[in-house]
Amino acid sequence: MQSIHKVLLSLCCCLFICGFATAQKKNAAYRYHIKRSALPIKIDGVLNEAGWTEADSAGNFYMVLPMDTSFAKLKTVVRMAYDNDNFYISAVCYTPQPQYMVESLKRDFNFGKNDNFIFFMDPFDARTDGFSFGSNAAGAQWDGTMYEGSKVDLSWDNKWYSVVKNYSDRWVFEAAIPFKSIRYKKGIKEWGINFSRNDLVTTEKSSWAPVPRQFPTAALAYTGTIVWDEAPPVAQRNISVIPYVLGGITKDFENNKPAVWRKEIGGDVKVGLTSSLNLDMTVNPDFSQVDVDQQVINLNRYELFFPEKRQFFLENGDLFANFGYADIRPFFSRRIGLNAPIRFGGRMTGKIDKNWRVGVMDIQTGTSGSANLPGQNFGVVTLQRRVFSRSNIGFLFVNKDATGNAPAAGNTAPGYNRNVGMEFNLASSSNLVTGKLLALKSFTPNVTGRDYVAAGHFQYLSKYWTFYLQHEYVGKNYNAEVGYVPRNGYNKISPLVQHNFFPKSGNVLSHGVQLSSTYFFDESFKRTDNESVLSYLLTFRSRATLTVSGFDTYVKLLRPFDPTNNGKPLLPTGFENHWNTIDVQFASKPQSVFTYLLEVARGGYYYDGNRWAVTGQVGYRFQPYVNLLLNTSFNDLHMAQPYGHNKFWLIGPRADVTFTNTLYFTTFVQYNEQAKNMNINSRLQWRYKPASDLFIVYGDNSIPSPFTVKNRQLTVKWTYWWNI
Repeated sequence: MQSIHKVLLSLCCCLFICGFATAQKKNAAYRYHIKRSALPIKIDGVLNEAGWTEADSAGNFYMVLPMDTSFAKLKTVVRMAYDNDNFYISAVCYTPQPQYMVESLKRDFNFGKNDNFIFFMDPFDARTDGFSFGSNAAGAQWDGTMYEGSKVDLSWDNKWYSVVKNYSDRWVFEAAIPFKSIRYKKGIKEWGINFSRNDLVTTEKSSWAPVPRQFPTAALAYTGTIVWDEAPPVAQRNISVIPYVLGGITKDFENNKPAVWRKEIGGDVKVGLTSSLNLDMTVNPDFSQVDVDQQVINLNRYELFFPEKRQFFLENGDLFANFGYADIRPFFSRRIGLNAPIRFGGRMTGKIDKNWRVGVMDIQTGTSGSANLPGQNFGVVTLQRRVFSRSNIGFLFVNKDATGNAPAAGNTAPGYNRNVGMEFNLASSSNLVTGKLLALKSFTPNVTGRDYVAAGHFQYLSKYWTFYLQHEYVGKNYNAEVGYVPRNGYNKISPLVQHNFFPKSGNVLSHGVQLSSTYFFDESFKRTDNESVLSYLLTFRSRATLTVSGFDTYVKLLRPFDPTNNGKPLLPTGFENHWNTIDVQFASKPQSVFTYLLEVARGGYYYDGNRWAVTGQVGYRFQPYVNLLLNTSFNDLHMAQPYGHNKFWLIGPRADVTFTNTLYFTTFVQYNEQAKNMNINSRLQWRYKPASDLFIVYGDNSIPSPFTVKNRQLTVKWTYWWNI
């Protein structure tokens, strides 16, 4: 335990020293004065209204990539205005030739594979969270909420309007963002903002307020400022009613059960309690997903993580879902509604002022006959306080309680499970230094001792150097039933160091070496497994990348494990394994209509075996209407008996057809040889009004050889977003 205390004490000292080293906003000198438009502005891509001709302009963008040492070569001119209802923005993106590169007209596109204009808005100028809107050069929309200083959650969706118009020497983006669709504090007259332009033909990425190349242009630490000529208008009534109607049929062929019909109606209500605080309520919610999880070959000893995509959990979702680390989440919303129907729920989230964020959620489920579970109530409270320049202190409380009795005798689930935790998130004013300190405690009936978590990390990220150190301790009895914690009873130490070089000429833009390690120990600090990686990374001026890595892996099993995850005999607890692997990955330049990624790994494996692994991705686009993609992976395992020779294919072709930027058709096929399953998911989505959709979804699961359908379903869902 002394080693734990030493590591955490060192991290504490580093974090608090850096936390006090605050400074003025980096790009405070970049200021845009926004004026009220006296006349209406029509969103048509033609900037001939008086509101645009009278508006100030923001130009002289700075290059971020390939290098951040000069002005951008491509000219971009941005203007903004507003009236009582909307915030308006236009961007004229000049091009050297009449062409653009995009994947499709689909919403929330891949940033790096599309010519695009995106802006990042921070209404509280806190440089930690906000909103992002934009479009690619063909008119596909992008929108999301921002968190942790630079990350964007594209699952978030709201009402706004935009048009892109193409000319021979430029493309023009014009948009209206209703004030009802964003959260901000009444009376604040200075907001943070930055504009980002990505052009694949010239391989140039640029921004209005300069951003160092090691950071994304979304980094809120480097925003400029909107200066309003008067306080932004506040909606007098901000209520949205979002009903849905769903019908569907499911047939279980594998168990020869009769078809089951679904006929459901329900909806959500969003109430703006203030301009920055929102109340979400739901009755009989539809928590089904129209997107399916992408399958993977699972050779891991622990549970896999799949992200939440259900709309109810998304606004300000980082307050709940990002508490902790990727493998220490005290709250994971996909646990709710997994085995029992959700009856109703409510969430209040948002900002009280520039420094305080709050989230309160309560959800009630019904009983589950199939899982023999009683009804359950899930309550979560989270509070976040901004400190120093861009850092914060967070508090989280998670409560799961059984309500009533199980449908049948024999239920042994605990009556309750609770988690309480605090964390300090460090982000320096320049974003060069970031870190975290985390403490969690669980409460479960008849469990005491070793039921807590202590963790932290420190990172320094400059153009040339990266230093990272993380430590985690998870007690053997720590229990987060509404969380995602795949492993208990361990200590983990993860250091990383990387150095980059930047040639002044030639085909290579940057290259560098990276060394990282992950060491796991038991609670007595006896080693159980570790992996060290030495990599060399090259980025070409075309934006193609090449990575060569060597892995050194050691595992001592803490529980019996089948290394094929395919029903073979289990290796015993305590079995030791050590092997080396070489891995090479190449990703082609993204500006081509034909793109590909190839990764090949060769090395050892469990039980003195060896493993070949090949992963590939091939894409072709008929822009802007069709994007074809094929994902494949192949694992070839050679081990002594009883495991022998095992081959696993995973093949996943995908076709996205975008007839317009409001009508999409997607078909996704996944063949998983390890799971002996083939899945087909086809979806037609018509966005007939902003944030209002009609979905037609077909899916089935089959045994590929001999071909036998296991189950099949067809769903039709209608949603409507009504602002009162």
